[in-house]
Amino acid sequence: MFNSQAPNPDDLPTSAQLVKSTVISVIAAGVLLVTVVMPSEYAIDPTGLGSAMGLTEMGEIKSQLAEEAELDRQKDQNAGESLIAPQAAPAPPEGSSLLDRIIREFGISAAYAQDAMRQDEVSITLQPGEGAEVKLVMLKGAKANYAWTANGSKVNFDTHGDGGGESISYEKGRGAAEHAGVLEAAFDGNHGWFWRNRTGDPVTVTLKTDGAYSDIKRVM
Repeated sequence: MFNSQAPNPDDLPTSAQLVKSTVISVIAAGVLLVTVVMPSEYAIDPTGLGSAMGLTEMGEIKSQLAEEAELDRQKDQNAGESLIAPQAAPAPPEGSSLLDRIIREFGISAAYAQDAMRQDEVSITLQPGEGAEVKLVMLKGAKANYAWTANGSKVNFDTHGDGGGESISYEKGRGAAEHAGVLEAAFDGNHGWFWRNRTGDPVTVTLKTDGAYSDIKRVM
């Protein structure tokens, strides 16, 4: 029989220390997800480190093999259907998609997993007096980094959003050569930029975006 001595309260971790350890663990898991797991498993490389370490190529090979295996499975299934009575199509395996696998393995939200890795670059040439509008399709609270330049010229701009009967103006400017920042959606809908060329010469606007949005489109 052994007698155990109660631990000294001073030796136990505090609540603040436990919270700090949890936060560090979550951040570390997120870094590993973006820099290692996603490039090597799904060929998604938002940081570029996956390509530098050869992980993205590994993910591309895995994705290609998975697609070929699925095609073979479908061929075998179709061949079998000609020999047996028709049956109801089997339900897709739970978590078979990339999105479901990420959610299941890392516990992140569906909206974030779907949109967080999007990156785009758009160039639009505006004639004198002409305007153009580009919008990102975003969920409320989603964020997107952006940077646009008039490539040596200047334009007037209006950063705004609309959707579900709501509208908002985030920022306006006149005679701006460039602009950059983070666009956070105030509600579900379309959020983006309108530019107008008030100079006497054509102006090319180049927009670069990355973040949590599902689509980018030119509205006008």
